[in-house]
Amino acid sequence: MRRVKTCLVLATLAAISCGCAARNGVKGHTELPPRQRPVAKDATREELLEAYNRIALGTKSLNATLELKPTAGSKYSGVIDEYHEVKAFLLAARPAQIRVIGQAPVIGTTVFDMASDGDTFRVSIPPKNKFLVGPVAVERASSKPIENLRPQHLLDALLWPEVRKEEAVLFEEFNDENGRYYVLTVLRGGYQTEILRKIWFDRSDLQVTRMQIFGPKGLLLSDIRLAAWQPPDGATGPSAPATLSNGVASFPRTIQIERPHDDYKLDLQVAKVILNEEIPAERFKLEQPSGAELVRVGDATEIKQP
Repeated sequence: MRRVKTCLVLATLAAISCGCAARNGVKGHTELPPRQRPVAKDATREELLEAYNRIALGTKSLNATLELKPTAGSKYSGVIDEYHEVKAFLLAARPAQIRVIGQAPVIGTTVFDMASDGDTFRVSIPPKNKFLVGPVAVERASSKPIENLRPQHLLDALLWPEVRKEEAVLFEEFNDENGRYYVLTVLRGGYQTEILRKIWFDRSDLQVTRMQIFGPKGLLLSDIRLAAWQPPDGATGPSAPATLSNGVASFPRTIQIERPHDDYKLDLQVAKVILNEEIPAERFKLEQPSGAELVRVGDATEIKQP
């Protein structure tokens, strides 16, 4: 009988303890199987810089087919927001050449045609019969976010600049509920030191998962997220073997570009990408279509062509 009473007392105390723990917000302990436990890989600042520069220097050009989904704020007006997704064909080559042609789903008509040479961007919008031209470096944002969508913004996400040895780079760890990361912060020198770029590495695989590009006075220009790294689809021509030897063995298939001060965001799903093939210079040329209205972005006036 004493043993029975003792067991009942212990069981009661255990139940009370569990009830108190539950009321105090204490959760039960769950042991994850070893295969499901995230593993944070270690790397040094130098190793991360080498991995980043291997991709930056090894990617000379790319030819990609992708699905592009634009979203923007309440001020957004124009033709692109009429489509949930746009099929796009993209060409890019160093130092700063890019051409992007977007087509409406199913019917295949051209929604936009954009090009940039690093100095001047050109955007043709056939449904609106407009042709936008302006300097890449223009800082004034338009009240019409359609005029803020520039090919250079895609180029920044696809062809990365090298981190040079003379540039100051900070190294840190960052942890949150989503994962563990290494962050390289590249600084801009001059009269006052400022942040130029932040490069985030996911410690689960040490791939670049995020890049933030800053302007003067800490202005966040682009917030780029990269995921689903996979091998490229291959390149044709004599430079193809160099792709693998340069270490560019994978390419992100999911890319998100957010431009907070330009009032828009782009989601890219890369269906096919070929790296380092020769792209003729004429494929980057975009001429004003006959009869299209010329709009000089950054100017207060619109110039109409006969």
